[in-house]
Amino acid sequence: MSQAEWFTTYLEYENLKDMLKVILYTSQSFMSITPLLYYITYHDKAILFIHTGIVGGVVAHYHILNQIPNKKFVELNKMTGDFSFVDNVGINPQSIYIPIARLIKSTLRFPIDELT
Repeated sequence: MSQAEWFTTYLEYENLKDMLKVILYTSQSFMSITPLLYYITYHDKAILFIHTGIVGGVVAHYHILNQIPNKKFVELNKMTGDFSFVDNVGINPQSIYIPIARLIKSTLRFPIDELT
C-alpha cells in the first residue's frame, strides 16, 4: 500500500443528495471553494465522486449510480439541497452549477471490489 493510499479515506453515501451536501457545505465556507464532481466507470460501476484534500490526507466522497449521467452539470439548489442533472449552466441565483468531469483513469482504488 502506497503512502497516498494510506492517507485516503473513502466515504460511500447512500444517496446522491447526501453526498452533494458536501459541496453545499464547502461552498459556504470562508474560502468559498466548490469541489469538482467527477464521474468514472470503476469495475463496471458508474461512480460519481468528490475529491477533497485535508492536511494529512485526502477524502474521496462517492456514490454508486444506477446509470451513467447523460448531462454535463448538476444544478444544486443552495437553499433546499435539491438537485437535477442539466446540459447547461442556468441563471437561477439560488443554485450552483457543478460541472461533471468525466475521467478515463484514476489512481483511486474505490473499496467496491467485493461488491457483486
